[in-house]
Amino acid sequence: MEPVVTVGLDGSPESMAAAHWAADEAGRRKCTLRLLHAWPTLVPEPIRAASEIDQNYWAKRIVRQAQAELQERHPDLPVVGNLAANDAQDALLKAASESDLTVLGSRGLTSAESYFLGSVSMAVVARATRPVVLVRLNARQDGSASAGNSVVVALKLHDPCDDLLAFAFTAAAARGVPLQVVHGRSLPIHAQTPGGVDHHVVEEITKVAQQRLAEVLRPWREKFPGVEPIDAVRLESPAEAVVRTAEGADVLVVGRRKHRPALAPRLGPVAHAALHHAPCPVAVVPHD
Repeated sequence: MEPVVTVGLDGSPESMAAAHWAADEAGRRKCTLRLLHAWPTLVPEPIRAASEIDQNYWAKRIVRQAQAELQERHPDLPVVGNLAANDAQDALLKAASESDLTVLGSRGLTSAESYFLGSVSMAVVARATRPVVLVRLNARQDGSASAGNSVVVALKLHDPCDDLLAFAFTAAAARGVPLQVVHGRSLPIHAQTPGGVDHHVVEEITKVAQQRLAEVLRPWREKFPGVEPIDAVRLESPAEAVVRTAEGADVLVVGRRKHRPALAPRLGPVAHAALHHAPCPVAVVPHD
């Protein structure tokens, strides 16, 4: 199958910001960019119909206007439009299973909006079998995502991380920026003392984590000699450590387990915090 980056369009400024980010990414990956608009009430195409009686006119207009805007900025990028007569969530999940990457727009960071990304975006992020990126609207006039100075990846040392690191190192290599590898760890109870923290315990925890982090990164440093990984162990809430480090990043990469216990949430606390509070685009990479 031809490599493709898919972006979901709904006519909102957020989806156009996602489309610009997706076009940049498709160009880096040398992929085709697919613009997908899904609506259950789309009707079969008539043989001939004027625009004023074409029931799909507005759906087509969303895709065509986006395609024209993106092609003007990326004249050599293959861009295709796709209308799906289906529920948006189902259509995006199907498209995500066929795409190298799926990109969606997300809401802003006001006090209320930061807790509501939209049921469709969250469902796709939580259930897709391949990476999904959520892009926020920013202040640039063309709607595209502003460039950062690094790629950030959140790493749990006790979970499988090959898929996560492959995505993060590839993203950093394509952009020519450093890769910040962050491992956050809350201090255990026995590190707390009446006078603060036990510095010997803190030093030992940090030393062990840094050694393990170096072991995990060693083969990736060899595979991507042009990428400068900057690893950091932060003794604080993993979610807070990751969101804080993501300030000024081009993209934040977090993981999501494909298979979780039946009653457990589909997104872990780090991914959940990143999607709601990180100011940069967030890539969620499913892994076993």
